[in-house]
Amino acid sequence: MSALSSHLVLASHLVLAEKAVPRYTSYPTAPHFSDAVGPEQYAAWLADLPVETRLSLYLHVPFCRELCTYCGCHTRATKRNEPLDAYAGTLEREIDLVGKSSPARKVIHVHWGGGTPGLLGGARLRALTDSLRGHFDFAPDAEISIELDPRYVDDSLARPLFEAGFNRVSLGVQDLNPHVQKAIGRVQPFEVVERAVHALRAAGFRAINLDLMYGLPHQSDEDVVRSAELAASLEPTRFALFGYAHAPWFAKRQQLIDAAALPGAAARIRQAAAARQALIGMGYVAIGLDHFARPDDPMAVAQREGKLRRNFQGYTVDQADALLPFGASSIGRLPQGYVQNASDVGGWRRAVESDRFAIVKGVAFTRDDLARAAVIERLMCDFSVDYGEIAQNMLGDAAALDGARDQLAQLSREGVATQEGRRVSITEAGRPFMRLVASAFDAYLAARAARHSVAV
Repeated sequence: MSALSSHLVLASHLVLAEKAVPRYTSYPTAPHFSDAVGPEQYAAWLADLPVETRLSLYLHVPFCRELCTYCGCHTRATKRNEPLDAYAGTLEREIDLVGKSSPARKVIHVHWGGGTPGLLGGARLRALTDSLRGHFDFAPDAEISIELDPRYVDDSLARPLFEAGFNRVSLGVQDLNPHVQKAIGRVQPFEVVERAVHALRAAGFRAINLDLMYGLPHQSDEDVVRSAELAASLEPTRFALFGYAHAPWFAKRQQLIDAAALPGAAARIRQAAAARQALIGMGYVAIGLDHFARPDDPMAVAQREGKLRRNFQGYTVDQADALLPFGASSIGRLPQGYVQNASDVGGWRRAVESDRFAIVKGVAFTRDDLARAAVIERLMCDFSVDYGEIAQNMLGDAAALDGARDQLAQLSREGVATQEGRRVSITEAGRPFMRLVASAFDAYLAARAARHSVAV
């Protein structure tokens, strides 16, 4: 074991690793959204967007052919195409509804997530993309990305996507060991992933991301490294390495996973470190908490230039001023606050078919929220931030966020962070715990800590 790995498994760090903290893809985080923000507020916020606002669009498709037991996403299983046809039709109406309320603004980023959005098929996805283009002004270099299940990727899907203008694909690999795949209800041998990558490259795709996971049932350090090495043999441009978040109180399907088979805190720390070292050893640059990219990838460039961002898709190069949501459970971010569509497909559909926005909750930002969000984002992206400077610029008081000092001092004693004045930096050994450092600035955490996953 390396000196770093030995340091990480200190008893005190095991305690830190078990603490429940958000992933900080937003601040305030989603558990703090409320029905104080609804469709009327969203309509007003849209109307107030300046015409020069740069937009990012997120479209959620909550359907899969079968449900994986590890998954915590808003999705449902369907073997029939009729629900997909109906959903696509409602998406078309929602695009028209939002497009008329925010016309002709520049779009620089589009992301399709799920679920398995590829189940809509190449023809539907192309038609919906054409509809988006009809309402918004797409930048020539706009990134249009989609999450795909490798088991359902072939030439009949890959080519229409590329012809429709999609230019980045993320494939959910998770793990490539048969016993782990069986334990999480997602059997997809390496050859299946390999065929999917070959089909995408033959269609013209060059930007291909692969998602891996650690902390899965019956998963060992060697399993994680083997998955990383096999996946890297396909030469993707980026990796995302996520820790499995066991939250059966939220995702009922996770009750099918044997909690006794899950790796403990020490094993999770080792697995994350082993996968990280393997990917770095194969030439990938570590990005933030859990991403890796080739040195010439735009994400690696953004990190070097201090332009890396973090949103609901994780780390991103998206520099948009506002993120608009489409589809059931989809979340958006406007300068004024967060908004979220109804999570149930029926409620979302009824709203859209009544020509109403489907927003059912959200949160309006305070100046304090925005300052804390800026500090948290820079910590998660740059590992260091002068929170006094941000507080001075955004709140007019450099000492406004000094309430974090006690928690930061404790983390400094644990070797996770260092402080110099009001600049806090995350140590190399402390990077797996960066969410804990970020949590020092979370004014809402105490109220809903139990709703979050463990830190590592």
